[in-house]
Amino acid sequence: MDLGLKGKSAFVAASSRGLGYATALALAREGCRVAINGRYEPGTKSAAETIATETGAQTLPLVADVTDPQAPARLIEQAASEFGGLDILITNAGGPPAGSFEAIDEAGWQAGLDLSFMSHVRFIKAALPHLRESPIPSALAIVTYVVKQPMPNLVLSNSIRAATVGLMKSLALDLGRERIRFNSILPGWTMTERVQDLMAFRAKNNGTTVEQEIEKQQADIPLGRMGQPQEFANAAVFLVSPAASYVHGVALAVDGGIIKTTF
Repeated sequence: MDLGLKGKSAFVAASSRGLGYATALALAREGCRVAINGRYEPGTKSAAETIATETGAQTLPLVADVTDPQAPARLIEQAASEFGGLDILITNAGGPPAGSFEAIDEAGWQAGLDLSFMSHVRFIKAALPHLRESPIPSALAIVTYVVKQPMPNLVLSNSIRAATVGLMKSLALDLGRERIRFNSILPGWTMTERVQDLMAFRAKNNGTTVEQEIEKQQADIPLGRMGQPQEFANAAVFLVSPAASYVHGVALAVDGGIIKTTF
């Protein structure tokens, strides 16, 4: 299927590794020009160079921490200036730390909001003028499956990241008449560097092996395995592409069936 992305321009936040990187790579394979973002210059430049070498696509490495209130506007303007516009925005940020409700002070809540909610708000606000000029405007927020199935000891992530899904649905309702599509995507357990590190941490604490910890986690997934980053990226790229032109205001789970709710 031709997704209609050749020659289009995309910005992908937090894309020097993990799900963001896999998504940027998949976009580039479809012929998109892609702006790569990360906090650290060496890793961000390396990610952009690897994608450019593998796909031949134009890539732009942009270094900034998405929790910096000024960063989103600066990054979007740099990408739009380099590419002559912007067709696709994919917002992405790490999750806030674990902890019980009573253990998290107000500063912790504010930090969680800046990381996992306000970064999405700021990127979208900065990108809107450019998306309005695009023939295929699309915005996608990478969130997490816990917004539909909260996990114990993750009160920050469970609550704050659910707000991002509410934001995207609200924008879909309010701005759909302007042809700009807004969707969310909810990854489940996927074999990224971050998950591998988490499995290693669990193994050390539990006196087990990484393989045993992976097996324990996979036992709760109906498909019986974790996803691969490319599997997530395939769904994300479809959602932002013209091939999904009537998909609007959804929160799509890419989770191997781990969400137990019907809707």
